[in-house]
Amino acid sequence: MTEQEMIGITNQASKEWFKEFPTPEETAHQVPKRFLEIFAKLVAEKEREECACMSDWILKEGGGTWGDAIRARGQE
Repeated sequence: MTEQEMIGITNQASKEWFKEFPTPEETAHQVPKRFLEIFAKLVAEKEREECACMSDWILKEGGGTWGDAIRARGQE
């Protein structure tokens, strides 16, 4: 994932978090926790979509195995 994509996900997580803006009753540790939950959900969604696209390409074009393609993602 590029730095620009991470910034975009962070911005999106911030917007989602502000929709649920915490109530004054929430403690300080709950606020960052909820933001991180939203952020992690968005990162996982992005990764799933990238893997789905990669799987589509492997099935259509051939070329290597799924394991090779997944490992190559870590080398980007």
